[in-house]
Amino acid sequence: MANLPPSHYPDIGHLGEDLVAQWLQSTGWIILHRRFSSPYGEIDIIAQHHGATEKEQVSREAGEFLIPNSPLPTLHSMLAFVEVKTRSSGSWDAGGRSAITPQKQAKISRTAGIFLAQYPEKADYSCRFDVAIVYCQRIPKNQTAVIATQEALATSSAAEYKFKLQEYIPAAFDSSIDNG
Repeated sequence: MANLPPSHYPDIGHLGEDLVAQWLQSTGWIILHRRFSSPYGEIDIIAQHHGATEKEQVSREAGEFLIPNSPLPTLHSMLAFVEVKTRSSGSWDAGGRSAITPQKQAKISRTAGIFLAQYPEKADYSCRFDVAIVYCQRIPKNQTAVIATQEALATSSAAEYKFKLQEYIPAAFDSSIDNG
């Protein structure tokens, strides 16, 4: 059997990012960008989360009922610059954790600075650098049942692969642009 061209195989990194983006959205985050590039590198996902509005905070403290969808601006918005590491079993780099070297962190930080320069309206938001660890496993064609393993935050299947968001690490590393 001849080897298939690389374009035939799925990009498991992108599929892992898809899973993390879907999970973030399901937990209230808004995806602003995917694969944001700069001369320094790329950020896999840039997401925004709105905190409570001032009215919501005062109402909660007073125990009042809150009218949903109030037009007041949201305070305490957060930006997350998310690095996604998708790995199969037996990966050499601790499931992707050791791939977040100080050099990689610096590249992500510089790229985040470029993002904030391009979107100055978000420059006052609190920022953090998150890491998502996704486990990828090829599903044999003759497998009829999925065997339960360690609990995952989210799962998906695509192109004969099963993906599990095993760990999401908020504020995984510090940066000079961290203003929160």
